[in-house]
Amino acid sequence: MQKITRNALVEKAVAMLNDGAVSRVLGWRAGEFGYDITPSVFTEAKDIEENFVWNDFCGANFSKYLVAQTRKGEGKILVFLKPCDTYSFNQLLTEHRFDREKVYVVGIPCEGMVDIAKVKKLCGDGISAIECGEDSLAVTTIYEDAPIAVSTKDVLAERCLSCKSKKHVAYDELLGEEGEVLDSNRFDEVEKLEKMTADERFEFWQSQLSKCIRCNACRDICPACTCEKCVFDNPNSGAENKAPATSFEEKMFHIIRAFHVAGRCTDCGECSRVCPQDIPLHLLNRKFIKDIDAFYGDYQAGEEVGSRAPLVNYTKEDLEPSEVFERGDGANA
Repeated sequence: MQKITRNALVEKAVAMLNDGAVSRVLGWRAGEFGYDITPSVFTEAKDIEENFVWNDFCGANFSKYLVAQTRKGEGKILVFLKPCDTYSFNQLLTEHRFDREKVYVVGIPCEGMVDIAKVKKLCGDGISAIECGEDSLAVTTIYEDAPIAVSTKDVLAERCLSCKSKKHVAYDELLGEEGEVLDSNRFDEVEKLEKMTADERFEFWQSQLSKCIRCNACRDICPACTCEKCVFDNPNSGAENKAPATSFEEKMFHIIRAFHVAGRCTDCGECSRVCPQDIPLHLLNRKFIKDIDAFYGDYQAGEEVGSRAPLVNYTKEDLEPSEVFERGDGANA
């Protein structure tokens, strides 16, 4: 599949802004570093032409940003969504979190985004510039005179290596080629955890969650976390403190969050992407997704607007607790 170019996105954004079809554009611009791409709202064509960025580091899922942005300003907002982003878009619409009439969605193809941590592992921390090519990166560091060539496929983000779909499930207009739903390997790591003993799993999650600094980045980026007031920000909840007082509180935050998004998580992987401690938080959510599929039949959150998740859709054939506890594969621990 041929990559969509920056020029194509800029041309579309400028045209729609100039003819008044939209009043602002949700896109990307450079941050402090060349690979530090940040979401941004553009309101002027000149700003888009000069500062709009589209490259292998534009991994942010814009769906959640629409909750706040559709409440601001007049007119429609243009948003560029990758295939995986559109699942979150549909799920938020199902939960009535924003007004669909205020958004113009342009679907864009994606062949995967780069993980800067993997690039640094290959090239070192002293990166001064990165140039993105068709299927490779030219990485300039303070240690080498010439740029280092890195194959893009060798530094793809983990969530992109187990991508569930190259097909958009929502858009007003599509740029580039449409893809297909993939036969994903995204549950492979979950199955490895399920094969561990209960003690081994506890040790794994203890070692991972103990790294948490309660920055709340995972919660703040998650499209399924859109509560106006989070229980962890409520001074009357007893759990407001940022730093965990005990090892129990350390794990409680992430376990409660995983239960909170169960059946609604689209597996976009944003939680793991933004975690400064590199905790594989998406594995908690994928475990829930895998179990829901096993107990209730295959279900993909966000695939269709208005679809009811198995956990909120009662039927007489619903799973009985005894069926869970009698499983012999150890996966319920």
